[in-house]
Amino acid sequence: MAKPKILFTSPVMGYPSIGGPELRIENSIKALNQISDLLVISQGYLPPRACDHYRGISKIFHLTPSYQSRSLLRLIKVINQLSRIFLKKRILQVPDLKKDYQFILDIIQKQKVDVIWLGYGNISFELFDYLSTRTSVPIVVDTDSVWSRFILRGLPYALNEEEKNRIEREGLEKEQEEKEWTQRAAVSTAVSEIDAQYYRSLTSQPQNVHLFSNVIDLKSYEQKFEKPLILKHPYIYLAGSFGPRSPMEDAAFWMIEEVMPKVWEQRDDVEFVIVGRGSKESLKQISHPKIKILGEVDTVLPYLTHGDVSVVPLRYESGTRFKILEAGACGVPIVSTTLGAEGIPVKHGVNLLMADEPSLFAGAILTLLEDKALAGRLAADMKELISNFYSIEALADEGKKIINFLGK
Repeated sequence: MAKPKILFTSPVMGYPSIGGPELRIENSIKALNQISDLLVISQGYLPPRACDHYRGISKIFHLTPSYQSRSLLRLIKVINQLSRIFLKKRILQVPDLKKDYQFILDIIQKQKVDVIWLGYGNISFELFDYLSTRTSVPIVVDTDSVWSRFILRGLPYALNEEEKNRIEREGLEKEQEEKEWTQRAAVSTAVSEIDAQYYRSLTSQPQNVHLFSNVIDLKSYEQKFEKPLILKHPYIYLAGSFGPRSPMEDAAFWMIEEVMPKVWEQRDDVEFVIVGRGSKESLKQISHPKIKILGEVDTVLPYLTHGDVSVVPLRYESGTRFKILEAGACGVPIVSTTLGAEGIPVKHGVNLLMADEPSLFAGAILTLLEDKALAGRLAADMKELISNFYSIEALADEGKKIINFLGK
């Protein structure tokens, strides 16, 4: 039986993809390429080595027209920077979405695509709306989270009424999009059963909601790394993508201001290591002899694999956390908030330790630092869970179920 032809397109792609949103895309492509003839279109600029990488894990790869000229994008970026300084506004728009959308539609028609798969579909409503009114090819809206939850869970942390009103407005707008695409799409995917229950509640066709999980490529975590010279044991590891008023920025400040002082009361030898895009900018006012803020690195693995404890102290977010999957794959014990472990079938005291109050979170960290036998057992159980249920092969099986459901 011939494999179905799937066109996969996403506004978020990148390489290398250890951690961060790009990991969802890369591993989705790897899984779908096992079960289909896969065409991939990036809706954003990628450097040549990234393009070569994606060509290697798919049958055909394209950039949309707006992002095929790097020199043009650089020129537009410079012009916009100058216009913001002197005119207080951006004068050039990138990309030309309608041109890019038509490019995608043309490939769908020319290649006789069987299924359209929208990676990061929860931030791709305009493209979904464009394609769904111009083709009868079934569309899979593939989500990484419940985006309205991602937005609205920030309400308790709003600094003022203006920010609160903005969060409410954006969250309600996203809820409306979610209601519309779950009703119209051939399939809507969810990364966990918790997310799936939400999407099913929005539609009169709950059978169209399927799991397509966050997973990791276990082979990517087998390489051994020397411990960076800058690091000293014991250290607590935190990684993520940071930005102003982001969940990761909030998590880092919560750790720095409320959790780590309680750790240092008992263990003044513990260091706190923070890694990730935007971390230096978000935390630039932090100066502490026991805190190392390393910013974006080529790969987090040398820092993660030697960590004594990996923490996931998120207080608002949505979806399932690659931070937990990666730490589990590397055999590093984990302390997480309840929300940080959302959607992953873990148990406190079996696979990891969970705590939501600063004193309890600090206590969990100290427990793992002192009780090496417990730390080792939790790490081993988590690694087994990840190996059994969160591999590329497991994701390919979920993809097959969706393809079978569509009759392709």
